[in-house]
Amino acid sequence: MTLQQISDTPALTSGDQTETQAVVAMDAESIMSTYARQPIVISHGRGARLWDVEGREYLDFLAGIAVVGIGHSHPRFVAAITDQAARLTHISNLYHNELQARLARKLCTLTGMEKVFFCNSGAEANEAAIKIARKWGKATRGPDCFEIVTFLGSFHGRTMATVTATAQPKYQAPFAPLVPGFRYASIGDLEGLRSLVGPQTFAVMIEPIQRESGVTPVPIEFLRALRALCDEREVLLIVDEVQCGMGRTGRFLASQTMGITPDVVTMAKGIANGYPMGACLARGRAATTLVPGDHGSTFAGQPLACAAALATLDVMEDDRLLERATERGEYLRGLIAEIGQSLPGRITEVRGSGLMLGIGLVRPEARALFAALLQAGVIVNAVGDHTLRVLPPLIVSERECEEFARALRTALEG
Repeated sequence: MTLQQISDTPALTSGDQTETQAVVAMDAESIMSTYARQPIVISHGRGARLWDVEGREYLDFLAGIAVVGIGHSHPRFVAAITDQAARLTHISNLYHNELQARLARKLCTLTGMEKVFFCNSGAEANEAAIKIARKWGKATRGPDCFEIVTFLGSFHGRTMATVTATAQPKYQAPFAPLVPGFRYASIGDLEGLRSLVGPQTFAVMIEPIQRESGVTPVPIEFLRALRALCDEREVLLIVDEVQCGMGRTGRFLASQTMGITPDVVTMAKGIANGYPMGACLARGRAATTLVPGDHGSTFAGQPLACAAALATLDVMEDDRLLERATERGEYLRGLIAEIGQSLPGRITEVRGSGLMLGIGLVRPEARALFAALLQAGVIVNAVGDHTLRVLPPLIVSERECEEFARALRTALEG
Protein backbone atom coordinates (compact mmCIF):
# COMPACT_ATOMS: atom_id res chain seq x y z
CA MET A 1 0.00 0.00 0.00
CA THR A 2 1.35 3.43 -0.92
CA LEU A 3 1.40 6.44 1.40
CA GLN A 4 -1.36 8.01 -0.68
CA GLN A 5 -3.51 4.88 -0.35
CA ILE A 6 -2.95 4.87 3.42
CA SER A 7 -3.96 8.53 3.70
CA ASP A 8 -7.08 7.80 1.66
CA THR A 9 -8.19 4.97 3.99
CA PRO A 10 -11.82 5.50 5.17
CA ALA A 11 -12.64 6.56 8.73
CA LEU A 12 -12.02 3.97 11.43
CA THR A 13 -15.65 3.24 12.25
CA SER A 14 -17.70 0.96 10.07
CA GLY A 15 -21.02 -0.85 10.44
CA ASP A 16 -21.89 -1.46 14.07
CA GLN A 17 -18.31 -0.99 15.24
CA THR A 18 -17.71 1.90 17.65
CA GLU A 19 -14.70 4.16 17.29
CA THR A 20 -13.20 2.58 20.41
CA GLN A 21 -13.59 -0.91 19.00
CA ALA A 22 -12.08 0.16 15.69
CA VAL A 23 -9.00 1.71 17.32
CA VAL A 24 -8.52 -1.31 19.61
CA ALA A 25 -8.72 -3.63 16.59
CA MET A 26 -6.24 -1.54 14.59
CA ASP A 27 -3.91 -1.45 17.61
CA ALA A 28 -4.03 -5.25 17.90
CA GLU A 29 -3.29 -5.62 14.21
CA SER A 30 -0.45 -3.13 13.87
CA ILE A 31 1.23 -2.45 17.24
CA MET A 32 3.54 -4.79 19.14
CA SER A 33 1.87 -6.13 22.27
CA THR A 34 4.16 -4.55 24.86
CA TYR A 35 1.41 -2.93 26.95
CA ALA A 36 -1.57 -4.40 28.81
CA ARG A 37 -3.90 -1.67 27.60
CA GLN A 38 -7.42 -1.00 28.81
CA PRO A 39 -10.13 -0.88 26.09
CA ILE A 40 -10.37 2.90 26.27
CA VAL A 41 -9.26 5.42 23.64
CA ILE A 42 -8.37 8.77 25.21
CA SER A 43 -9.27 11.77 23.07
CA HIS A 44 -8.29 14.91 25.00
CA GLY A 45 -7.65 16.34 28.43
CA ARG A 46 -7.63 19.49 30.49
CA GLY A 47 -6.25 19.97 33.98
CA ALA A 48 -6.78 16.75 35.93
CA ARG A 49 -9.50 15.52 33.52
CA LEU A 50 -9.45 13.25 30.49
CA TRP A 51 -12.14 12.35 27.95
CA ASP A 52 -12.34 9.30 25.70
CA VAL A 53 -13.59 9.17 22.13
CA GLU A 54 -17.04 8.13 23.33
CA GLY A 55 -17.29 11.32 25.41
CA ARG A 56 -16.78 9.76 28.84
CA GLU A 57 -14.95 11.85 31.44
CA TYR A 58 -12.21 10.58 33.77
CA LEU A 59 -10.48 12.02 36.81
CA ASP A 60 -6.80 11.43 36.08
CA PHE A 61 -5.04 10.49 39.31
CA LEU A 62 -2.09 8.97 37.46
CA ALA A 63 -1.01 11.98 35.33
CA GLY A 64 0.48 9.76 32.64
CA ILE A 65 2.50 8.03 35.40
CA ALA A 66 3.79 11.21 37.08
CA VAL A 67 4.32 13.02 33.78
CA VAL A 68 1.65 15.72 33.40
CA GLY A 69 2.54 17.71 36.51
CA ILE A 70 0.96 21.01 35.45
CA GLY A 71 -2.09 19.25 34.07
CA HIS A 72 -3.31 18.37 30.61
CA SER A 73 -3.31 21.13 27.98
CA HIS A 74 -2.19 23.91 30.32
CA PRO A 75 -2.66 27.17 28.35
CA ARG A 76 0.88 28.42 28.96
CA PHE A 77 2.36 25.06 27.96
CA VAL A 78 0.24 24.92 24.80
CA ALA A 79 1.18 28.50 23.89
CA ALA A 80 4.89 27.82 24.41
CA ILE A 81 5.09 24.73 22.22
CA THR A 82 2.79 26.21 19.58
CA ASP A 83 4.93 29.32 19.31
CA GLN A 84 8.16 27.30 19.26
CA ALA A 85 6.82 24.89 16.63
CA ALA A 86 6.19 27.87 14.36
CA ARG A 87 9.78 29.07 14.89
CA LEU A 88 12.00 25.98 15.03
CA THR A 89 11.36 22.43 16.18
CA HIS A 90 14.71 20.74 15.74
CA ILE A 91 18.37 21.30 15.04
CA SER A 92 21.20 18.86 15.60
CA ASN A 93 23.44 19.10 18.63
CA LEU A 94 26.26 20.18 16.32
CA TYR A 95 25.00 23.72 16.94
CA HIS A 96 24.17 25.82 19.99
CA ASN A 97 20.58 26.17 21.14
CA GLU A 98 19.68 29.10 23.40
CA LEU A 99 16.69 27.34 24.96
CA GLN A 100 18.84 24.33 25.83
CA ALA A 101 21.42 26.53 27.54
CA ARG A 102 18.72 28.40 29.50
CA LEU A 103 17.07 25.17 30.59
CA ALA A 104 20.39 23.63 31.63
CA ARG A 105 21.22 26.63 33.80
CA LYS A 106 17.79 26.54 35.42
CA LEU A 107 17.98 22.83 36.18
CA CYS A 108 21.46 23.19 37.67
CA THR A 109 20.19 25.98 39.91
CA LEU A 110 17.20 23.93 41.05
CA THR A 111 19.19 20.76 41.73
CA GLY A 112 22.58 21.98 42.92
CA MET A 113 24.28 20.16 40.06
CA GLU A 114 26.85 21.68 37.68
CA LYS A 115 26.21 20.26 34.19
CA VAL A 116 23.43 18.51 32.27
CA PHE A 117 23.20 15.91 29.53
CA PHE A 118 19.79 16.03 27.85
CA CYS A 119 18.06 12.95 26.48
CA ASN A 120 14.54 11.73 25.72
CA SER A 121 13.46 9.44 28.58
CA GLY A 122 14.21 8.19 32.05
CA ALA A 123 15.89 5.02 30.79
CA GLU A 124 18.20 7.14 28.62
CA ALA A 125 18.99 9.41 31.56
CA ASN A 126 19.97 6.37 33.63
CA GLU A 127 22.03 4.96 30.74
CA ALA A 128 23.91 8.26 30.62
CA ALA A 129 24.47 8.14 34.37
CA ILE A 130 25.87 4.61 34.18
CA LYS A 131 28.21 5.56 31.31
CA ILE A 132 29.41 8.68 33.14
CA ALA A 133 30.06 6.73 36.32
CA ARG A 134 31.78 3.81 34.59
CA LYS A 135 34.14 6.10 32.67
CA TRP A 136 34.78 8.13 35.83
CA GLY A 137 35.57 4.94 37.76
CA LYS A 138 38.07 3.68 35.20
CA ALA A 139 39.73 7.10 34.99
CA THR A 140 40.02 7.58 38.75
CA ARG A 141 40.37 4.02 40.09
CA GLY A 142 41.78 1.97 37.22
CA PRO A 143 40.57 -0.33 34.42
CA ASP A 144 39.24 -3.01 36.80
CA CYS A 145 36.71 -0.61 38.31
CA PHE A 146 33.56 -1.74 36.48
CA GLU A 147 30.89 -2.60 39.09
CA ILE A 148 27.80 -0.67 40.11
CA VAL A 149 25.53 -1.52 43.05
CA THR A 150 21.76 -1.12 42.77
CA PHE A 151 18.95 -2.29 45.06
CA LEU A 152 16.45 -5.13 45.14
CA GLY A 153 13.00 -3.91 44.19
CA SER A 154 14.35 -1.02 42.12
CA PHE A 155 13.28 0.11 38.67
CA HIS A 156 15.62 2.08 36.40
CA GLY A 157 14.37 1.42 32.87
CA ARG A 158 13.99 -1.16 30.11
CA THR A 159 17.17 -0.84 28.01
CA MET A 160 19.67 -3.66 28.49
CA ALA A 161 21.80 -1.77 31.00
CA THR A 162 18.91 -0.25 32.90
CA VAL A 163 16.90 -3.48 33.04
CA THR A 164 20.03 -5.07 34.51
CA ALA A 165 20.16 -2.23 37.04
CA THR A 166 16.49 -2.96 37.81
CA ALA A 167 16.88 -5.68 40.42
CA GLN A 168 13.59 -7.46 39.76
CA PRO A 169 13.69 -10.91 38.08
CA LYS A 170 10.30 -10.43 36.39
CA TYR A 171 11.78 -7.64 34.26
CA GLN A 172 15.16 -9.31 33.71
CA ALA A 173 14.47 -13.00 33.06
CA PRO A 174 13.30 -12.75 29.41
CA PHE A 175 16.47 -10.90 28.38
CA ALA A 176 19.24 -12.89 30.03
CA PRO A 177 22.20 -12.94 29.84
CA LEU A 178 22.30 -9.46 31.30
CA VAL A 179 24.97 -6.77 31.23
CA PRO A 180 27.91 -7.70 33.51
CA GLY A 181 29.08 -5.52 36.36
CA PHE A 182 25.89 -5.10 38.40
CA ARG A 183 25.53 -6.17 42.04
CA TYR A 184 22.41 -5.93 44.20
CA ALA A 185 21.95 -4.81 47.79
CA SER A 186 18.94 -4.73 50.09
CA ILE A 187 17.41 -1.48 51.29
CA GLY A 188 18.19 -1.03 54.99
CA ASP A 189 21.04 -3.56 55.10
CA LEU A 190 24.01 -1.24 55.54
CA GLU A 191 26.46 -4.00 56.45
CA GLY A 192 25.48 -6.01 53.38
CA LEU A 193 25.92 -2.90 51.26
CA ARG A 194 29.36 -2.22 52.75
CA SER A 195 30.44 -5.73 51.75
CA LEU A 196 29.40 -5.10 48.13
CA VAL A 197 31.11 -1.72 47.69
CA GLY A 198 34.70 -2.71 47.02
CA PRO A 199 37.72 -1.76 44.90
CA GLN A 200 35.86 -2.59 41.65
CA THR A 201 32.81 -0.46 42.50
CA PHE A 202 32.39 2.86 40.68
CA ALA A 203 28.90 3.85 41.86
CA VAL A 204 25.79 3.08 43.87
CA MET A 205 22.43 3.84 42.24
CA ILE A 206 19.20 4.29 44.19
CA GLU A 207 15.66 5.69 43.98
CA PRO A 208 14.64 7.76 47.03
CA ILE A 209 11.17 6.20 46.62
CA GLN A 210 11.04 2.80 44.94
CA ARG A 211 8.20 3.32 42.50
CA GLU A 212 7.57 -0.12 40.98
CA SER A 213 7.72 -2.13 44.19
CA GLY A 214 4.91 -0.43 46.08
CA VAL A 215 5.82 3.29 46.21
CA THR A 216 8.18 2.56 49.10
CA PRO A 217 10.33 5.39 50.48
CA VAL A 218 13.91 4.55 51.39
CA PRO A 219 14.48 5.35 55.10
CA ILE A 220 16.20 8.72 55.47
CA GLU A 221 18.80 7.29 57.87
CA PHE A 222 19.78 4.66 55.29
CA LEU A 223 20.08 7.25 52.51
CA ARG A 224 22.31 9.43 54.66
CA ALA A 225 24.43 6.45 55.63
CA LEU A 226 24.68 5.57 51.94
CA ARG A 227 25.89 9.09 51.14
CA ALA A 228 28.54 8.77 53.86
CA LEU A 229 29.60 5.33 52.59
CA CYS A 230 30.00 6.61 49.03
CA ASP A 231 32.18 9.45 50.34
CA GLU A 232 34.21 7.03 52.44
CA ARG A 233 34.79 4.56 49.59
CA GLU A 234 35.17 7.34 46.98
CA VAL A 235 32.41 6.08 44.68
CA LEU A 236 29.66 8.06 43.00
CA LEU A 237 26.13 8.22 44.36
CA ILE A 238 23.58 8.20 41.53
CA VAL A 239 20.04 9.14 42.55
CA ASP A 240 17.23 8.18 40.18
CA GLU A 241 14.60 10.93 40.43
CA VAL A 242 12.83 9.99 37.19
CA GLN A 243 9.45 9.64 38.89
CA CYS A 244 9.86 11.23 42.32
CA GLY A 245 11.57 14.40 41.04
CA MET A 246 10.12 17.55 39.46
CA GLY A 247 8.35 18.69 42.63
CA ARG A 248 6.22 15.61 43.17
CA THR A 249 7.28 15.19 46.81
CA GLY A 250 7.12 18.90 47.66
CA ARG A 251 10.75 19.71 46.85
CA PHE A 252 12.19 19.82 43.35
CA LEU A 253 14.05 16.57 44.10
CA ALA A 254 12.98 13.93 46.60
CA SER A 255 16.62 13.67 47.69
CA GLN A 256 16.41 17.33 48.76
CA THR A 257 13.46 16.39 50.96
CA MET A 258 15.65 13.71 52.52
CA GLY A 259 18.66 15.98 52.97
CA ILE A 260 21.23 14.35 50.65
CA THR A 261 23.12 15.61 47.60
CA PRO A 262 23.90 13.09 44.86
CA ASP A 263 26.92 13.17 42.58
CA VAL A 264 24.70 12.29 39.61
CA VAL A 265 20.92 12.70 39.40
CA THR A 266 18.55 11.54 36.67
CA MET A 267 15.19 13.05 35.74
CA ALA A 268 12.44 12.62 33.13
CA LYS A 269 8.65 12.05 33.49
CA GLY A 270 7.33 15.49 34.51
CA ILE A 271 10.26 17.54 33.22
CA ALA A 272 8.40 18.72 30.08
CA ASN A 273 4.80 17.88 31.02
CA GLY A 274 4.45 15.09 28.48
CA TYR A 275 6.84 16.18 25.76
CA PRO A 276 9.54 13.46 25.68
CA MET A 277 12.58 14.63 27.63
CA GLY A 278 15.05 13.32 30.16
CA ALA A 279 18.11 14.78 31.85
CA CYS A 280 21.21 13.44 33.58
CA LEU A 281 22.87 16.01 35.84
CA ALA A 282 26.21 15.76 37.60
CA ARG A 283 28.62 17.69 39.80
CA GLY A 284 32.33 17.57 40.52
CA ARG A 285 34.55 15.45 38.26
CA ALA A 286 31.51 13.47 37.12
CA ALA A 287 30.22 16.64 35.45
CA THR A 288 33.24 16.82 33.12
CA THR A 289 33.84 13.11 32.50
CA LEU A 290 32.15 12.86 29.11
CA VAL A 291 33.87 14.48 26.12
CA PRO A 292 32.78 14.84 22.48
CA GLY A 293 32.17 11.40 20.98
CA ASP A 294 31.50 9.64 24.31
CA HIS A 295 27.74 9.99 24.22
CA GLY A 296 24.97 11.74 22.31
CA SER A 297 21.40 11.74 21.08
CA THR A 298 19.83 13.02 17.88
CA PHE A 299 16.70 14.51 19.43
CA ALA A 300 17.99 15.40 22.90
CA GLY A 301 17.50 18.97 24.02
CA GLN A 302 15.87 20.09 20.77
CA PRO A 303 14.25 23.57 20.84
CA LEU A 304 10.68 22.27 21.05
CA ALA A 305 11.45 19.98 23.99
CA CYS A 306 13.29 22.77 25.79
CA ALA A 307 10.42 25.20 25.23
CA ALA A 308 8.07 22.63 26.74
CA ALA A 309 10.32 22.14 29.76
CA LEU A 310 10.89 25.85 30.34
CA ALA A 311 7.14 26.52 30.21
CA THR A 312 6.56 23.66 32.66
CA LEU A 313 9.14 25.03 35.11
CA ASP A 314 7.72 28.54 34.83
CA VAL A 315 4.21 27.33 35.69
CA MET A 316 5.55 25.28 38.58
CA GLU A 317 7.32 28.33 39.98
CA ASP A 318 4.63 30.93 39.33
CA ASP A 319 1.80 28.76 40.66
CA ARG A 320 3.85 27.49 43.63
CA LEU A 321 3.18 23.88 42.69
CA LEU A 322 5.87 22.46 44.98
CA GLU A 323 4.04 23.94 47.96
CA ARG A 324 0.76 22.69 46.54
CA ALA A 325 2.19 19.17 46.20
CA THR A 326 2.92 19.19 49.92
CA GLU A 327 -0.45 20.68 50.91
CA ARG A 328 -2.57 18.56 48.59
CA GLY A 329 -0.55 15.47 49.44
CA GLU A 330 -1.24 15.91 53.14
CA TYR A 331 -4.91 16.57 52.45
CA LEU A 332 -5.24 13.51 50.22
CA ARG A 333 -3.36 11.33 52.69
CA GLY A 334 -5.78 12.43 55.42
CA LEU A 335 -8.81 11.57 53.30
CA ILE A 336 -7.44 8.09 52.58
CA ALA A 337 -6.58 7.58 56.25
CA GLU A 338 -10.18 8.40 57.19
CA ILE A 339 -11.39 5.72 54.79
CA GLY A 340 -8.97 3.23 56.34
CA GLN A 341 -10.25 4.02 59.82
CA SER A 342 -13.88 3.64 58.82
CA LEU A 343 -13.24 0.40 56.87
CA PRO A 344 -10.95 -1.62 59.14
CA GLY A 345 -9.01 -4.47 57.64
CA ARG A 346 -8.74 -2.97 54.16
CA ILE A 347 -5.97 -0.33 54.11
CA THR A 348 -2.67 -0.98 55.86
CA GLU A 349 -0.96 2.38 55.30
CA VAL A 350 -0.41 5.28 52.93
CA ARG A 351 3.22 5.41 51.78
CA GLY A 352 5.13 8.04 49.88
CA SER A 353 5.48 11.79 50.02
CA GLY A 354 3.64 14.79 48.58
CA LEU A 355 1.61 13.69 45.57
CA MET A 356 3.43 10.39 45.12
CA LEU A 357 1.40 8.00 47.23
CA GLY A 358 0.97 4.25 47.50
CA ILE A 359 -2.12 2.89 49.24
CA GLY A 360 -1.19 -0.37 50.94
CA LEU A 361 -3.98 -2.94 50.95
CA VAL A 362 -4.59 -5.82 53.34
CA ARG A 363 -6.17 -8.00 50.66
CA PRO A 364 -4.64 -8.79 47.25
CA GLU A 365 -7.23 -6.58 45.54
CA ALA A 366 -5.25 -3.79 43.91
CA ARG A 367 -6.11 -4.86 40.37
CA ALA A 368 -9.80 -5.31 41.21
CA LEU A 369 -9.91 -1.84 42.79
CA PHE A 370 -8.10 -0.37 39.79
CA ALA A 371 -10.78 -1.85 37.52
CA ALA A 372 -13.61 -0.62 39.76
CA LEU A 373 -12.19 2.88 39.89
CA LEU A 374 -11.73 2.95 36.13
CA GLN A 375 -15.33 1.91 35.71
CA ALA A 376 -16.26 4.80 38.00
CA GLY A 377 -14.23 7.22 35.86
CA VAL A 378 -11.10 7.48 38.02
CA ILE A 379 -7.63 6.56 36.70
CA VAL A 380 -5.00 5.17 39.10
CA ASN A 381 -2.50 2.31 38.83
CA ALA A 382 -2.11 -1.07 40.52
CA VAL A 383 1.45 -1.94 41.56
CA GLY A 384 1.35 -5.64 42.32
CA ASP A 385 -1.56 -7.09 44.27
CA HIS A 386 -1.39 -4.97 47.40
CA THR A 387 -0.71 -1.37 46.31
CA LEU A 388 -2.66 1.31 44.49
CA ARG A 389 -0.37 4.02 43.10
CA VAL A 390 -1.78 7.55 43.16
CA LEU A 391 0.03 10.28 41.16
CA PRO A 392 -2.35 13.16 40.40
CA PRO A 393 -1.17 16.30 38.59
CA LEU A 394 0.40 18.84 40.92
CA ILE A 395 -2.43 21.26 40.05
CA VAL A 396 -5.04 18.94 41.59
CA SER A 397 -7.71 20.69 43.69
CA GLU A 398 -9.09 19.76 47.10
CA ARG A 399 -12.44 19.06 45.46
CA GLU A 400 -10.79 16.59 43.08
CA CYS A 401 -9.05 14.90 46.01
CA GLU A 402 -12.46 14.55 47.67
CA GLU A 403 -13.93 13.14 44.45
CA PHE A 404 -11.18 10.53 44.36
CA ALA A 405 -11.74 9.64 48.00
CA ARG A 406 -15.46 9.11 47.45
CA ALA A 407 -14.76 6.84 44.49
CA LEU A 408 -12.18 4.86 46.48
CA ARG A 409 -14.60 4.37 49.37
CA THR A 410 -17.30 3.17 46.98
CA ALA A 411 -14.89 0.75 45.32
CA LEU A 412 -13.81 -0.66 48.69
CA GLU A 413 -17.41 -1.03 49.84
CA GLY A 414 -18.55 -2.60 46.55
